[in-house]
Amino acid sequence: MGNGLRLGPILRHVTETSATIWVETEAAGTVTVTAGDRSVSSDTFQVHGHHYALCDLTGLASGRAVPYRVAVDGVPVWPPAGSSHPPSLVRTLDPAAPQRLLFGSCRTPTDHGPAAVARYGADVLRAYALRLAEARRAASGVAAEEPTALLLIGDQVYADEIQQPMRDYVADRRSRHGGDLPHPPDDEVVFFDEYAELYRQSWSDPDVRWLLSTVPTLMLFDDHDIRDDWNTSGRWRQEIAENPWWRHRITSGLGAYWIYQHAGNLSPDERAADPVWQALCSGGGGAALDEFAWQAHLAPGAYRWSHAHTFGRSRVLMVDTRCGRDVADDRARSMLGPVGEPWLDESLTGDVDHLIVASTLPFLLPKGVHYLEAWNEAVCAGAWGEWFRGPGERLRQALDLEHWAAFQRSFASVIAAVAEVATGRRGRPPASVLFLGGDVHFSYLARARLRGYATDTVIAQLVCSPLCNWLPPALRRMTWLSARAVTGLSCRLLAASAGVRAPAVTWRLDGGPWYDNALATLVLDGRSATVRWEHSPVPRTLARAVTQPERRPPVAELAAYRLTPR
Repeated sequence: MGNGLRLGPILRHVTETSATIWVETEAAGTVTVTAGDRSVSSDTFQVHGHHYALCDLTGLASGRAVPYRVAVDGVPVWPPAGSSHPPSLVRTLDPAAPQRLLFGSCRTPTDHGPAAVARYGADVLRAYALRLAEARRAASGVAAEEPTALLLIGDQVYADEIQQPMRDYVADRRSRHGGDLPHPPDDEVVFFDEYAELYRQSWSDPDVRWLLSTVPTLMLFDDHDIRDDWNTSGRWRQEIAENPWWRHRITSGLGAYWIYQHAGNLSPDERAADPVWQALCSGGGGAALDEFAWQAHLAPGAYRWSHAHTFGRSRVLMVDTRCGRDVADDRARSMLGPVGEPWLDESLTGDVDHLIVASTLPFLLPKGVHYLEAWNEAVCAGAWGEWFRGPGERLRQALDLEHWAAFQRSFASVIAAVAEVATGRRGRPPASVLFLGGDVHFSYLARARLRGYATDTVIAQLVCSPLCNWLPPALRRMTWLSARAVTGLSCRLLAASAGVRAPAVTWRLDGGPWYDNALATLVLDGRSATVRWEHSPVPRTLARAVTQPERRPPVAELAAYRLTPR
């Protein structure tokens, strides 16, 4: 029996002259990627019976798009025989061209039928893939407005809210491996094999798989990649650790994240220096990955998950706000932990056209939510006395009060650094400092202004969420209320009663909230920045799913804004 692809190829880290392609194969073997006159081969490495390879093409021409092919043990496996999609392209960065960065978060896989569209909304990532494929066919190559990169900023998989095909897999696997552990949750993934299948089901849709093969993709995890409300607080960590299956869950989840998402975020040099990569290449396999993952869970400073990238004259910081948290002491919480905090501070500098901070959690929430979370953090730390700390913790977990606003020390530290960037104390001020976020299942634009500073640097929060998992109507009404001015004022007074000071920045929603599934495009052209949200309107998508399932779902503009002055 021949060896083939189980998942991938996925185009990951790309520079002006190099590109990394990630694959999972069905068995051990040698993977060869060929793009034009460049070719590279890599042997697979093994983790818990699964086989992976990362192939680094180097010496590529800047700003060029070249079709590529993949072979395993000399047998062609990509593009698939009879594929209706255009060729997958390796497209290197062109620093002189406008940079078009797609971003979004929160996607659950569906079958795209009428029931799925009614429950989760249209899968806008798939809709975008179909439109891009159509544009490339029309152009017989590169489309007119090709994306530079796709930033997937959280909840690429839902390990705790699995769909029926995944439930069937979990039930079947555990019926055959009944002795693994007593009573793991029936509706959640726990073991590495289950995570591997979860990623396969999430990324195997033919259109999404093609998109990931041809658009450079960078990724960050959020809570559902591991478990809802992951690392909310020290109490949360204590309570979840009481489950006999938790060690398997966290080691499998973090290990799978490193394999499926994080390894491809790294440049070839960064990956070569990474101790996890070194252990896997030395044959450490699943045991080495499990030990790394367990230590990363135990000690927030054990590993840095954040990563930085350059696009033209702009810098993108992909910031981990989940695993690196330090939540052991309610009176000294840190969103970024002992490694992430100094890394972000050192990375927040000027001398770029645009400084982009991509965080799975929005940095600037609607003010009502911001002040509610700040109040709750203070109460949990004892601002209203010891008696209120317990109820405060229960409220924190019940309402998911664990965004940046619930880490006031970290929030203030980032604002102070941004103020120094915007006022020229860390190099030439950029035209904009833009925070990208997801997680909240609605999209919006918030414009911010530093208190007490005069600066030409635009500061804004751009949120795009979800890609495919929209909010039920009742929750939409709650979030709409949180964005009202009266709610913000009421919660600000509540926070003040717990000793929370007004932040050194003020902001307001300039667009949204929008509740449809959406994908955003940030365009950086010199010192100009614009943003556009697109969606697949559900009434039209639902009608086509019923009457014309062979036609691609529509993609339409939801909103568009110029962020910087002309």
